[in-house]
Amino acid sequence: MKESRGLIASIKERDPAARSSLEIKLLYPGYRAVMSHRKAHWFQRRGLYFIARFISQRARRKTGIEIHPGAVIGKNLLIDHGMGVVIGEMAEIGDNCTIYQGVTLGGTGNVGRGEGKRHPTLGDNVVVGSGATILGGIKIGGGSKIGANAVVNYDMPENATAVGTLARIVRIEGVKISEEIDPLGQEVCRLKHRLHELEQKIK
Repeated sequence: MKESRGLIASIKERDPAARSSLEIKLLYPGYRAVMSHRKAHWFQRRGLYFIARFISQRARRKTGIEIHPGAVIGKNLLIDHGMGVVIGEMAEIGDNCTIYQGVTLGGTGNVGRGEGKRHPTLGDNVVVGSGATILGGIKIGGGSKIGANAVVNYDMPENATAVGTLARIVRIEGVKISEEIDPLGQEVCRLKHRLHELEQKIK
């Protein structure tokens, strides 16, 4: 009940179209999908996979939003409009994220069952624009923004902005990287970020 009230309050704060708590509770598919996922995830964690999947598929039919019961979702996820959203089994979503319609948090098909993490991890306060696709066991840093219809298949640092297909990083910490599309520069940026991560692990 406490979580439900918190999610409703968060939606009212972040969605200017929301008029009342009752409207959100009864008519917002994103709210209903998230609350159904909480139940499904509870059963999933206890090994009751059929019941968990039944709840998630029922929610999918009613809302158009498919969230695998195994996905881990933080507080106050706002799924705005929501139709066509797909969130895979090993996806992890931080607190206060926003996901618009048509978003996929999916796998690449390169990792088999039991061979590692197949779906992405989103940090806190990430915004994913409509139609965006985030693939594989990658990490999207907290505070990042992913533009509409972007395709992202590599790690992103915190507070980055990515647009385009394939997506390129255009800002880090609010600072523009380049006005031009530069695939080589993007790859160098990605490798520098990965090198920094590895150096931190070694330390």
